[in-house]
Amino acid sequence: KQLEKEAEEDEEIYDKMACWCTTNDREKTKSIADAEARIEDLTNKIEELTAQSARLNTEIKNHEKEVAENQASLDKATAIREKQLAEFNAEEKDLLESI
Repeated sequence: KQLEKEAEEDEEIYDKMACWCTTNDREKTKSIADAEARIEDLTNKIEELTAQSARLNTEIKNHEKEVAENQASLDKATAIREKQLAEFNAEEKDLLESI
């Protein structure tokens, strides 16, 4: 009698353990698949953002070069205008003195 009772208890425990193992295995397998899909998505995003970063760095360098060229042109134009202003002021002064 005692042996049968222990066998029943063991069988119940085995059934619970088997159910837990099956459920746990299913959940873990799904979690692993979800994590692997997330890793693939993030890897793709990293590659996409790395390419975008390289493109933007190139654009920044081009804009910096353009700004430097524009600044040089502005400096040159400013120098010309200052020279013209000085010449105008000198000529104006001469004309006013001659009057």
